[in-house]
Amino acid sequence: MKTVLLIACIGHILCGICDCLLGYSPDGRLDLKGALKSPEKMREVFSGYPVKWAMISIMLGVYAITAFGFGYLSLSRWMEQYSATAAAVMYISAVVFLISIVVHHIVCGLVEWLYVRLGRTDEAREAALEFQMKTIATMIVGYVGLASFLITLIIMVITGRTSLPQWACVINTLPLMILLLPTKLPAKGNIAGAIMYLGLFILL
Repeated sequence: MKTVLLIACIGHILCGICDCLLGYSPDGRLDLKGALKSPEKMREVFSGYPVKWAMISIMLGVYAITAFGFGYLSLSRWMEQYSATAAAVMYISAVVFLISIVVHHIVCGLVEWLYVRLGRTDEAREAALEFQMKTIATMIVGYVGLASFLITLIIMVITGRTSLPQWACVINTLPLMILLLPTKLPAKGNIAGAIMYLGLFILL
């Protein structure tokens, strides 16, 4: 169990690096919000972006998500001793999250790879953004699955129905993410996930 939790922590760290490969260029952080406003701004933002970074992010990200996926499934199995219902909800939520987020991660990397590889033209921009918008359901479904998993875990811990102390409910991606939102840190979700699994690794 502890080994799997540590692997999940490392998986989130690696996935955070993959997020940075999509969000940064050698010139610094990509202004992705600004890039969506106009074709000219988007060409400027991605002018120095190494297209291989998107491909590395796609490939490494799949294995990183697989690594932290073991942590979510392991926590679902651990919950069986306390509540079969909670365990089932967490297991189904984890599967929905993991399958959806792998697809979403590949889409995000592919959109940037295609745009740069096709010469940052207006046509490439339109095709890339259309592809992303038509597959946005993978992100929405994935995060709904993750939220269901995390909320179930919080409820079980805060009500004292597990072996964890009740205060351990804060060692959860959801409240940790809320704390990180005001900061300028990249890959906030993966930082929160890594902290959660490191905390559970120590406590369990």
